[in-house]
Formats: sequence, structure tokens, C-alpha cells
Amino acid sequence: MTRDRSGDVIVVGSGVIGLTTAVVLAESGRRVRVWTREPAEGTTSAVAGALWWPYSVEPLELARAWALESLSVYEELAARSDETGVRMVEGVLGGARLDEQGPWAAARLPGLRASTPEEYAGTGLWARLPLIDMPVQLRWLRERFLRAGGTVEGRAVPDLAEAEAAAPVIVNCAGLGARELVPDPAVRPVRGQLVIVENPGLRSWLVSTDSVAGTTTYLFPQPDRLVLGGTSDEDQWSLTPDPEVAARIVERCARFRPAVARARVLGHRVGLRPSRPTVRLEREVRDGGGVLVHNYGHGGAGVTVAWGCARVAAGLAFG
Repeated sequence: MTRDRSGDVIVVGSGVIGLTTAVVLAESGRRVRVWTREPAEGTTSAVAGALWWPYSVEPLELARAWALESLSVYEELAARSDETGVRMVEGVLGGARLDEQGPWAAARLPGLRASTPEEYAGTGLWARLPLIDMPVQLRWLRERFLRAGGTVEGRAVPDLAEAEAAAPVIVNCAGLGARELVPDPAVRPVRGQLVIVENPGLRSWLVSTDSVAGTTTYLFPQPDRLVLGGTSDEDQWSLTPDPEVAARIVERCARFRPAVARARVLGHRVGLRPSRPTVRLEREVRDGGGVLVHNYGHGGAGVTVAWGCARVAAGLAFG
């Protein structure tokens, strides 16, 4: 007897977008395989600073809706932070103003307020937001996916035709890989470099954007380390940490939190954000009758919008 393949899905990519999408599909009863060139620990998602906030992502109104849907999930996951890697942490968005946020944030984040001079020397916005330890979160997502009956296959995907021959529904969560896979030249790398140091006792996060210098400085306290950043170098492909850039990152962070200057450096990380003018979240019906759903181009906001986009993608796949 020929097995019914109508519920089979291949998700291409195992970053936070791919794994979250795979979880949603598998838990809806679909037979899901993730095809991935590298394990989740080797993806850009594993390097992300991972503060929930709709950062540099378009279309903004849709991104905010996806972000708020994801926020509800992260608030629940924060009750099991050791397992999920999600914690609700206080901090300041330097340079942001309360009157610029509009009702989308105020209605959902009732504690949102202007920061005090003691919290930040300048205009800023205090918030309590999800801060996510990405290696822990990715491991948890993969385990949840496997428990739902999914499988992860380590394999390169040279073209979408190979995946289409193996399943009637494909969800393309290839991130930066979509540039060659689709191909989609609108997908471009934005290089981000981080410095990992011992935490000198910081409990709150900080993000500060200097619009004149074009830099964003951030400090994210994780349970066993402090993540310092960062850079946003467009069209740069190098994954090799630059020592001079690292030194400038530490210097900038130390201006806000002087104890950072004396913190022991534990390591350096580089990731390539999959930037695109707008997120591509849409359905195609292919010539052979199969369905291809695109879910990529989230830039630096993949963690922020992951659950909202995953649910839309699942609806498009079987809508």
C-alpha cells in the first residue's frame, strides 16, 4: 500500500526560524523533516544576542504583530528558564522614546516607561523583555520538535527541486542561504561581531544606538557570561573575529558599565544576519502542484518574530 504523503513537509534550515516553524507544523500533526547543512549550534541564530524587540525588520506593522505573538510564547517559556533559555529581564533601550512607540507596545508592555538618569544618561526607555540564551533555546526547540515526531537530517540542499521531489510541501527557512537557494539577491549579509566576557555582576541589559556614529552598543547578561556588542556591517561575509573591532566593542560597553573594562574575555563570536528589505513570508504553488512557503529575511529580528512567523507559515503551507 502506498503511504499518503499529503501531510509530509520538509523545512529547509535549522536556525530559530526553521526550528520554530518545524515545531508548529509537527505539533499540528504533520510529518516533518528538517533538512539542514549545519546543526542548530552552527547557525547564525546560535550567535544572536537575542533580546526580544522588533529590531531592523520590515514591514514594521506586520513585524510588530508577529513579535507580540512571539512575546506571549516567550512569557510562558520564561517560567522554565533553565530548560528553555528564556528569562524576563529588565533593561534600557537607550535613545528610544516612549511617545515614539505608539499603542502597539504600551498596550502589551504595561511597565514600559522613560528611563531615569540613574538607569541611563540620556533619553531611554525602560522595559522588562525576554532575553534568550540561544544555545539553550535552540537545543530545547530541537528536542521539542523531536518529541513531536519530527526528524532532523544533516544534508546540504543544493536546490529546491531536490526537496520538492521528496515532499509535497516545502518551507524555505534557509536564512542567508536563500540568496543562492531561491535564488534571491535581495538577501544580504549584515555581519555582527560579539565579545563574550565574564559577567562582573550586571543583572540588567542595555542597548544604546548612536545615530551619528552609526553604531549600536549592547550588553546582555546571560546566566554564565556577558555578551557585548556589536556591529552591523552590511555585505560583509567574513566569519573571522577582528581583534581591533573587539577592542572597540569592549571600550564602548565600558563607557556605560566601567566594570566591563576589567572583565576577562571568554571568547569572540561572529554571525551573518540574513537581511532583506522585507521579510519574505509567502506561498507559491509550483508547476508540479507542490507547495513552497518562504519564511526568511528576518535580519536581526529572527528570535523576536519567530513564533508569529512560524504560525503564519504553517497556515500558508496547509491553508
